[in-house]
Amino acid sequence: MSVAKADEPLGSRLSRWVGGGLVRVFLIVVGLFWLVPTVGLLLASLRTPEDMAADGWWNVFTEPSQLTFGAYETLLKNDDITGSLLNTAYITVPATVLVVVIGSLAGYAFAWMEFPGRDWWFLAVVGLLVVPVQVALIPIAELFGTIGIFGSLTGVILFHVGFGLPFAVFLLRNFFAEIPRELLEAARLDGAGELRLFVRVVMPLAGPAIAALGIFQFLWVWNDMLVALIFTDSGSQPITVALQTQVRQFGNNIDVLAPGAFISMVVPLVVFFAFQRQFVSGVMAGAVK
Repeated sequence: MSVAKADEPLGSRLSRWVGGGLVRVFLIVVGLFWLVPTVGLLLASLRTPEDMAADGWWNVFTEPSQLTFGAYETLLKNDDITGSLLNTAYITVPATVLVVVIGSLAGYAFAWMEFPGRDWWFLAVVGLLVVPVQVALIPIAELFGTIGIFGSLTGVILFHVGFGLPFAVFLLRNFFAEIPRELLEAARLDGAGELRLFVRVVMPLAGPAIAALGIFQFLWVWNDMLVALIFTDSGSQPITVALQTQVRQFGNNIDVLAPGAFISMVVPLVVFFAFQRQFVSGVMAGAVK
């Protein structure tokens, strides 16, 4: 028995050790600590400004009568916050869908279609991954101002799509390249064209990778503040900029800031946990043969 354990691969031993009860307890404790700020913000948003000024949010466990939805009623009456939440959705959803659709088409083309300079074009796309967002802010702002979309939702969406596509193409091209060639050839022999092959064969297999890409893009756009701060105006600003404006103008406006910040935080959490299984499968795709 000892010889068998000694001959056991290191990866198997590490996997068994990580799956042990002690490690699971440790991970649960770490997860609970990670959720403390979210829970604290939720409880703070359910208290009155007077209660929050008097003591900490943890006092609701001894005085549950402090909990109230008054702050959320105030939030719904604040046109700046509610409008910014809609703007965030108007920015995030198209920016995510466009990156997934265009990235999928480009990734399939780079993986399985022959055209002049394919490898060089792919190297150029990979090279764009190292371009910092900050480098392009001023030139693109001037370009958007010239064509008349600076300060609009369209400009912000296009910026996020442009900077999200290199990673999308890189991720999906590598995933599509792992699909067995025999499967694609069999579909071609049955008379499937490239578009039908992409829709009926490739896309169903790419579900985990597309889910991972969609979550990455969604979280990046939803939580973005730098791009939105520069490319939006008062009528198109998302929730991140609206909350920052509220802090600057009304530092004690906690009855609006707390529920607004919680809603801004909880939406990405819901999206992540809803697609957690697909996200893990997409990230691990290709890691194990």
